[in-house]
Amino acid sequence: MRLTSSFMGVFFLLLLLIACNTPVPPAAARTPGFHEDPAQPPKAPLIYDTLSDNNRSIISQLDNYYRIQSRVGFNGAVLIGYKGKVVYERYYGYSNRERKIPLAFNSSSQLASVSKTFTSIAILYLYEHKQLNIDYPVQNYIKDFPYPNISLRMLLSHRSGLPDYTKWVPVYNRNASKPISNEEMIRLMVKHKPRLESRPNTRFKYCNTNFALLARVIEEVSGMSYAGFMEKYIFRPLGMFNTFVYDPAHGLPGNAAISYRYNWVREPDMFADGVTGDKGIYSTVQDMFRWDQSLYNNTLLSKDMIELSYGPCSFEKPGVKNYGLGWRMLCYANGNKIIYHNGWWHGNNTSFYRLIKENMTIIVLGNRFNKNIYKQAPVIYGIVKGAAAAHGFDDEG
Repeated sequence: MRLTSSFMGVFFLLLLLIACNTPVPPAAARTPGFHEDPAQPPKAPLIYDTLSDNNRSIISQLDNYYRIQSRVGFNGAVLIGYKGKVVYERYYGYSNRERKIPLAFNSSSQLASVSKTFTSIAILYLYEHKQLNIDYPVQNYIKDFPYPNISLRMLLSHRSGLPDYTKWVPVYNRNASKPISNEEMIRLMVKHKPRLESRPNTRFKYCNTNFALLARVIEEVSGMSYAGFMEKYIFRPLGMFNTFVYDPAHGLPGNAAISYRYNWVREPDMFADGVTGDKGIYSTVQDMFRWDQSLYNNTLLSKDMIELSYGPCSFEKPGVKNYGLGWRMLCYANGNKIIYHNGWWHGNNTSFYRLIKENMTIIVLGNRFNKNIYKQAPVIYGIVKGAAAAHGFDDEG
């Protein structure tokens, strides 16, 4: 019995030695970043409804209105959609005035703060794919972020209490003409820790810093640049082939609309033009209508996730105005809700209205400074619907 036990011990020892010296293939390592396949671009073109007698009358009235607007300074593109179809599309003025290039269907314009709608949907896209949690602290995603009690949801809803980087960066960065990146802005934030304007999640305060941080979160989670992620997972899948994120280092493509002051002087780049997420996306009215319709069709997000983004988040002040997760909104007692976002950056004034119940969309992109753009939506609504707007619109940028 002892001999048998000794033999078995030697046998197992030999097996162990053989096993320890046999090469073992390494375990497959998970590549960091986001690797889901993007949706396929839609093959169907935009649908137009411009030939009916009713719509011809609407088009005539809108043409008369915009002839007047053009005479008093409007330079931009307009598209109006109704029940999934384009009922009006026009281009007034110049993409490049010096070279006498007129605005056209592929003249991409700076969306200004309307860019925030894309950043928010990208965050929710990653949230729905379980790559992040919007209720987790920003510190989970951005190393050394100096404010421990701020979550991604607070950034999305402008309830973080953070100060706007467009105001405090110049205090610490004296070169106001050189564009900085999101990373550089965050490094300045970590180093100087500008004072919060309010305790987190105690009140709404619109702040560009929030969405610049969210753009950086997208990069950290996806392992891609913000521009690369938006191109692969948002723009291309929706067929938005004239939409891109601006990079000052590479300049604008030839078909992009130049940003002008009211007196036709070009707006130069400055420090904030290198920061993205809060602005920086260029698009066309056609592409913006594709963006609009994708939200009805749940192309990128589920219905529940879209509804989450439309939910009002701030109730400190009475009134119909509110903000969801990346969207402004007008919420009325009868249950009607207008989802929208305006924008203003340099000479670009943008207006993007979505009347959800009626599936009506108003898109105005101007590239010559003109605050009257924000007053056009209620007039357009009145012409298309044949009656004055039942509710007010927001006439601020």
